[in-house]
Amino acid sequence: MLATIIQYLIPFLLILSVVVFVHEFGHYWVARRNGVRIETFSIGFGPELFGRNDRHGTRWKFSAIPLGGYVKMLGDADAASATVDLGHAKDPDSFPAKPVLQRMAIVVAGPLANFLFAIVALALLFATVGRPFTPPDVGAVQEGSPAAAAGLLPGDRITAVDGAPIQSFEDLQAIVRDSAARPLRFTIDRQGETVELTVTPAASEIEDRFGNRHRVGLIGVSRAGIEYRRSNPVMALFEATAETGRMIGGTLHALGQMVIGSRGTQELGGPLRIAQMSGQIAQDGFIPALWFTAVLSINLGLINLFPIPMLDGGHLLLYGIEAVRGRPLTERSQEIAFRFGLAMVLSLMVFATWNDLVHLKVVEFFANLIS
Repeated sequence: MLATIIQYLIPFLLILSVVVFVHEFGHYWVARRNGVRIETFSIGFGPELFGRNDRHGTRWKFSAIPLGGYVKMLGDADAASATVDLGHAKDPDSFPAKPVLQRMAIVVAGPLANFLFAIVALALLFATVGRPFTPPDVGAVQEGSPAAAAGLLPGDRITAVDGAPIQSFEDLQAIVRDSAARPLRFTIDRQGETVELTVTPAASEIEDRFGNRHRVGLIGVSRAGIEYRRSNPVMALFEATAETGRMIGGTLHALGQMVIGSRGTQELGGPLRIAQMSGQIAQDGFIPALWFTAVLSINLGLINLFPIPMLDGGHLLLYGIEAVRGRPLTERSQEIAFRFGLAMVLSLMVFATWNDLVHLKVVEFFANLIS
């Protein structure tokens, strides 16, 4: 039992605390630059475990429930900035007293800090360890596979699919996985000769290392090899920025597929799934753990930008409306919006936790006890 706690819980708390600190420090730093007095900077919620006051009067603390964090600014009546403390709302150092554009800058700074952290972390990896790169070369062709039926041969280099250039084996996988049962036109470089082939990926269900099942397209080829390409610091930053953009785009694409029903929602995971992934990846060493932390930071920043009241994106939406109208929404309207946002966030957390329990077979365990 103790070994399990050490293996999963400790890496989870460390990784989550780093990502949450980065997010909240973004809010804190920009708020301080705009003259807002910060009352509390907390990692976690609930009762304080330990902390200290700095010379600016901010209480830095760790709290008992380590599933998030908050920055409480002067003028906030609660940690979520959902209501205003009327006793301090007119104080020039309070958050509500600042112009709407300054408030928007403070709110968006949290997600932006997550993205910047991911870019720096990935750039560090690309400049030191190197970026994984797999040439789009066919290493082996599985007998009886769609690739074999289409005439692909070991040693072929795939240069384009449906006219889209292929730079790496990962580019090929990304297209094939989303194209189950759809014919694709492959452009092949075969010993200097250009060959055109039509390959139809077979629909298949696979399970990743974390137990998630995905319906994907497969053609039955393996890569020829993998190499790590280190970049100079300047190029590493450009590549890390592009990689962060690709991750954001991939996440939005996956969510869009869930909305239209072409992708299962069982992939949505909550804290239990993140804890499991953290523990497993931490066993692989510091480099995979840093990569996972960067990915988690990107996802946290992106989710917080969704226009849902209670999240940063919801605050931005309300402040955007205030900027257009020239005055904020009524207190009643804001209260309704935040209640709606709270209901959405709680519903999503319950749904994600249910997915976690099903994924970890906890539901199956109790169902077997009853039956």
